[in-house]
Amino acid sequence: MKRISLLILSALMLLSGCNSKNGEYALQVLATNDVHGSWFATDYVTGAPRRSLMGVKCHVDSIRTEFGVQNTLLLDSGDCLQGDNAAFYYDYVDTVGTHLYTRLASYMGYDAVTVGNHDIEVGPAMYGKMKRELAAEGIPFLAGNAFKSDGTSYFPEYKVFKRSGLKVLVLGYTNPNIAAWLDKSLWPEIEFESLLPLVQNRVDAIKAKVKPDVTIVSVHSGAGKGDRSALESQGLDLYNNLHGVDVLLCSHDHLPLLKQREDCLLIDTGSRASHLGHANVKLTFNKGKLMAKHLEGELIDIDANKVDAEMQKAFETDFEKVKAFTMQPIGYISADMHTRDAFAGQSFYMDIIHKVQLEVSGADISFSAPLTFNKTLKAGELIYNDLFTLYPYENSLNVLKLTGKEIKNYLEYSYSLWLSDKPGHVLRITDNASERYGTSHWSFVYPSFNFDSAAGIDYIVDLTKPYGKRIKITSPFDENATYTVAMTSYRAAGGGDLLFKGAGLSREECEARLVSRYPEIREMVYKFILKHGTITPESVSGVGSWRFIPASSQNRLEKDMSLLFD
Repeated sequence: MKRISLLILSALMLLSGCNSKNGEYALQVLATNDVHGSWFATDYVTGAPRRSLMGVKCHVDSIRTEFGVQNTLLLDSGDCLQGDNAAFYYDYVDTVGTHLYTRLASYMGYDAVTVGNHDIEVGPAMYGKMKRELAAEGIPFLAGNAFKSDGTSYFPEYKVFKRSGLKVLVLGYTNPNIAAWLDKSLWPEIEFESLLPLVQNRVDAIKAKVKPDVTIVSVHSGAGKGDRSALESQGLDLYNNLHGVDVLLCSHDHLPLLKQREDCLLIDTGSRASHLGHANVKLTFNKGKLMAKHLEGELIDIDANKVDAEMQKAFETDFEKVKAFTMQPIGYISADMHTRDAFAGQSFYMDIIHKVQLEVSGADISFSAPLTFNKTLKAGELIYNDLFTLYPYENSLNVLKLTGKEIKNYLEYSYSLWLSDKPGHVLRITDNASERYGTSHWSFVYPSFNFDSAAGIDYIVDLTKPYGKRIKITSPFDENATYTVAMTSYRAAGGGDLLFKGAGLSREECEARLVSRYPEIREMVYKFILKHGTITPESVSGVGSWRFIPASSQNRLEKDMSLLFD
């Protein structure tokens, strides 16, 4: 548990919204983010306990009991609707009636929820439904930087609460980089604006009108470096510059963070219900004037074995539905498949994905990255749950036209993220624990979901060469020719910058090169397994080949793999 205590004294500060205030007041702000469907406390397949909203509820109730429900706010900073079997089931399978997340949010007593990029990825029908359902429960779905063509906000921007005798302003904003990840068909009526300088301008304007005692800003944005270099991670940019905000809730990067400056507390709880954020905001008034402010913040670890039994019972029927869906048999696999193998060369795992993308699209070449870091499918029967190991995200398949030179440059950039440019290591890894990878020691420097390999061609990756000269395509290939290339919708929209910094295309060029769109890749993998019955290495062969050279580097590669996984 981490704790920060900060005392800010001021003889004359803002006038309160209520001039009769005298004495001390305390507001408890509770926060979650990037829960990604971690709603149930039990693993669907193994029955093992896991962190979930049902564990979060225990701590929420404890704080509400100690301080009073009327003195507490419970907020979420987005990415509620994707990332787990339960979210998938209620997003795409059982869509009649009120969504499970709406019922969970109402049961837990959330006061406001911010829209995340993965909440947009479910499409306008579902996030529109969510906006309406949450509103019916008195819970605004906030995204004040998502604008319609007429300049009005598609989602609510803020809500004012009365808590602990205080007027509390809560504003919410989503990730402005959504346009770089998601196909326009998923946000046809929306344009997303940067949080800088928008949030400060809106805070100033709304505070002037509302005159709150406490101001909270919730953003679905990573912390970033604080140097204004990353549109998707503007948390520290805001934190270092925002004025008039008491609590800033960040998210998106799945990295727990607690920070302070003179008059503001920043909280990011990580992901998947691993922590509950808690801010205690204490104010002292004298004849309506704010005389002192005291902020305390903590990140509370969620114990997978400590669960709200009543909540578990209340949603037992929903759990059983998701479990039955998850456990249904879909086919067989003839050999063990390890997702970690994808980082050391061509693998059975990635051959499955490449085979599906090439077969469905008829494209010349396939690009894909390992989206699961370290899991194994044992030889034998496959169940629907195994599809989330093979393909955990709801990406659809796009086909673009690229020249041979652009393809080579794309691969050069991809492997530059993946491979070290310093002596001693083959892989670009660092001796740091990573929440993203679930490692307590070594981890990749860059996100491995951007480590694209290619199929449909034969090539080698020379570990002795510098960036720009590593890739040698050995099959018939013309750098001046144009090829059709299958890739995820995330990548086609510019995700990971491989098309931008690698292939050298602009966003407009990426859109112009789009040839065709196909449904979700996981659904294609599902149909591929149903069609073949049993997946064997032979059934996914014929997708080209690639390998690292020279062979003398193999020992260093194996050492790096051991550091990462052993």
